[in-house]
Parts: sequence; C-alpha cells; structure tokens
Amino acid sequence: MIELFHIPNYQINTGQFTHYLHGNIVTEFEQSFCQYVGAKYACTFNSATNAIFLSMLNKNTTVTIPSMIPPVVANAILTSGNKLQFKDDIDWIGDSYILHKFKDYKIIDSAQKVEKDQFIKEANDNDLMIFSFYPTKPIGSSDGGIIVSNDFAKIKKFKEGVMNGMSYANNNWERKIKFPGFKMYMNSIQCYIANENFKKLDVKKERLRYVKDIYNKELGYKNTSNHLYRIEVMDNKMFTNKMLKNGIRVGHHYNALHKHSVYKTDQKLLKSEQLESRTVSIPFNEILSDNQIEYIIKQVKKNG
Repeated sequence: MIELFHIPNYQINTGQFTHYLHGNIVTEFEQSFCQYVGAKYACTFNSATNAIFLSMLNKNTTVTIPSMIPPVVANAILTSGNKLQFKDDIDWIGDSYILHKFKDYKIIDSAQKVEKDQFIKEANDNDLMIFSFYPTKPIGSSDGGIIVSNDFAKIKKFKEGVMNGMSYANNNWERKIKFPGFKMYMNSIQCYIANENFKKLDVKKERLRYVKDIYNKELGYKNTSNHLYRIEVMDNKMFTNKMLKNGIRVGHHYNALHKHSVYKTDQKLLKSEQLESRTVSIPFNEILSDNQIEYIIKQVKKNG
C-alpha cells in the first residue's frame, strides 16, 4: 500500500529521561525550534489542540474559522469558553491562517506549515504562533504542539499554565502553586521524537518540493503546500475506493463543519459545501519513489 503520509520509526531509551518526563530535551527542542522559525520564546504542549484551548481560554469572544477544518479546532474554541462562527475559506488548507485577532495581538494557527523564519515573516513581536506535532504533520511526534512568540510575559504564563499552574523550578518541590492550571506540558518522549524529525525537516521538504513539482506539471495544479497535495475529483468517496483497490491510500481534507449537527449553523458556505465531496489528498511524503509517483499520477488520471 502506498501511504498518504510517512511516519518514521524510532526506538527510544526512556532511561535517558528524568523521572518527571520534562527534562533537558524539552528545553533543547524549544530553543532549536525557536531559532528555526525566528522567535525568541516557546512553550510546548501535549497537543496543539490544548495550545489553542489555553490561548483562547475565557476570552469570551466569537472566533470565526474555516468550515473545512479538523473538528479539534472548533472544539478547543468552544470548550475554552468562546462562541464559534464559520467562513467559506478553503485555501488555508496546508498553510497557516489567522485564528483570531485581538486588539493588540493575533493568534496564527500553523499546524500544517513549518518554514524557516516563519514567525519573522508572518507575525509581530506580541503575536502567538501555534504549531502541531501530530504524527502526520510536517514535524511529527506522538502528538504535541508549541506556541512561539517574542512576548516573554505571554509565554511565561503558558509555561505555568501547562505545568499545573506552578512556577518553574529545576526540582518539583521548589515549584510554587500560582493558580489552578492544567497538565498540558509536552513530555520528554514527545519532544525526543519531534526533535529527531525536526533534524530531518529540510531534507524532507526538499524531497517534497521535488514530488510537488512533478505532480503540478503532470496534473495541472499550482499547489504550494509542503504538507498536503490536494486535488479535485467528481466524487471523493468513489475516487477513494478506486484508489484503495489499486493500492493507494488517499485522504479527505476536510468535511464542512457548519453542516454537522454538533456545530450546525444557518450559514450558506457554498465553496465548502461543494468541495467537501470533491477535494481529496493524494500520497505526498518524502519516501515516495519515482516509480510510485508515476503510478499515482497514472491512477489519478484514470480514476479522477
């Protein structure tokens, strides 16, 4: 089976980590990641969903997000005490987008994109930028996320929030309880896997650009994402079944949430409603061979 994504395999010696699973590897990864995206400070989380949740906690505002988006984003907005609206934006997929704008700063959701100096290019000093380390994301792990910013006060608050509302110290018994917080920190095992995949990111992206250029030339698209390669077909469910029969796994990115009973609104978002049944992602990973790429293109042209 030709897979949609590639998830590297690691064997981990857990004896190298401290007993509370929040050791030096966490600091090392945070610093390396900050340097890459061009930010000064970072706080890692056990998931990007929780990073969104804590960044929006009790803001008591209405957040407008694309309808075609993973439901975890909508859930985090609602469970953090906010209201939800949808917009007809399908172009964000595989890229970053502005999750919400406050008066003095904005939150950028970049779960599907990691680029060199990205914070410098897309954000201001007091903004927040959120990345995901879900296994299939550009830098995968066994889940996890990170918020970066040049605003030390915001990051300090997050670091206390993810560590049960406690001030930071080298030893658990030296920490002071400052407020009721959450157990949301990214542990050493998650950071180790993310850090290993981070070291391979530039080589991975180089291969993905090669694959993308071939797809664009042969399939007639101008896709730019280094995370997903989406195409449009007449019926994505029928297309998926045909591709599976030919040994190719594809993905649907994503269903329109504004139509779902849990989030249902009276909004009419025509592009999202049309493309949820027509858009599909084909295999796009760094281990695809030239023969596999040729075979995928042949099957897309035959079955699309």
